[in-house]
Amino acid sequence: MSKLPVILAAIGLATTAGIASAEVSGDPQNGKEVANLCVACHQADGSGKHIEGGESWPRLAGLNATYLAKQLHDIKDGSRTSPTMMPFVNMLDDQKIADVAAYYSQLEPTAGEGGQKADDALLTRGKQLAQRGDWSQYVVSCKSCHGPGNQGAGDVFPGIAGQHAGYIEAQLKAWKEGTRKNDPQDLMGSIARRMSDTDIHAVAVWLANQNTASN
Repeated sequence: MSKLPVILAAIGLATTAGIASAEVSGDPQNGKEVANLCVACHQADGSGKHIEGGESWPRLAGLNATYLAKQLHDIKDGSRTSPTMMPFVNMLDDQKIADVAAYYSQLEPTAGEGGQKADDALLTRGKQLAQRGDWSQYVVSCKSCHGPGNQGAGDVFPGIAGQHAGYIEAQLKAWKEGTRKNDPQDLMGSIARRMSDTDIHAVAVWLANQNTASN
């Protein structure tokens, strides 16, 4: 089992190469104009928004441009389901997708929300899952793929430290339920299916409390 993170990393690198080959060079200045479509949910500074007990829109500021572009393409071609995003993404051609992804990648990351009221026991469990995993359930640590400090690793694994708790939780549940399937080699799906809803909540609130960095 000690070799699993290495195997996952190798798969990630192979997938990254495929994404990079199809990448269109983005212009952040043009992307700023495109981002006017996004501010209602993702805010002018790319910070997103978390509503406790309600919906949570992700922080985009500081995320990897190639990763962001891939998510937009996946939504556009239907390999990632997002009824809310689809009308906006359908307005974008490949160049505009590259531009807006480049723009958000250069913004300063902002703090995550949704984990401030979590109790110590929940945060301790979340830290274990994020930093060490739980081999009794065959759950790999988040940092095995998302890098040191969960700040992101390459073009495939986004930074999740400082992301909003509600968004992380919603995505893990989507992978668990099979309503999101655009992860490489079903890596996220296979992990999420081994996690209880309590563990999903625990890791989400712990990650939301962590420092952000450009990734």
